[in-house]
Amino acid sequence: MAKILIFPSNSLILSDLVARFGHEPLTLMRVIRKKITEVGIDSPPINVTPEDPKKGLKYAAVDVPSGVRGRMALLDPLIEEAEAAIIVHEADYSFGCMGCARTNELVKYIVRNKDIPRLELAYPTNDDEARVFVRKIRDFCESLTHKAEVLA
Repeated sequence: MAKILIFPSNSLILSDLVARFGHEPLTLMRVIRKKITEVGIDSPPINVTPEDPKKGLKYAAVDVPSGVRGRMALLDPLIEEAEAAIIVHEADYSFGCMGCARTNELVKYIVRNKDIPRLELAYPTNDDEARVFVRKIRDFCESLTHKAEVLA
C-alpha cells in the first residue's frame, strides 16, 4: 500500500478512488483533523504551534504572503510522506478547490521535483472522459501495487 498525495488535496472523490484501489490517500482533511483534535493545542480554531511557521518557511521566503506559508505548513507533512502523487489539472470547484493559486503552483512544482511516481490528469468534462479518468487512476494504483510486490 502506497501513500499517495492527491491534488487537489481536499478532493473527496479522488481520496475515495485512491482508497478503493488499495492505497492511502494523503489528504488535507487528515492534517486539519489532527490539528483540531490534538491534545495540547490551547486556542482552537487558531491551532498554530511554534513549529508550523518553520514548515511553511521551508518552502517559501519570509516575504511570501502568510496564506501561502500557512497552507504550505499544513501541506508539508503530506509532501514529506508521499510515495506517489496524483495531480488533477483544471478541476471543477466541487471536485476539491484549493483556494490559492500560488500555493497550488508551488505544491505542483515541489511534487514534480520529488522523485516519486506521478500521474497528472485533466479534469474530465463528460462521461467518456470520466471513465478514462477513473481507469487511468486504477491503472496507476495497480502499477504501484505491482511495484511493491516486486520489491517485497
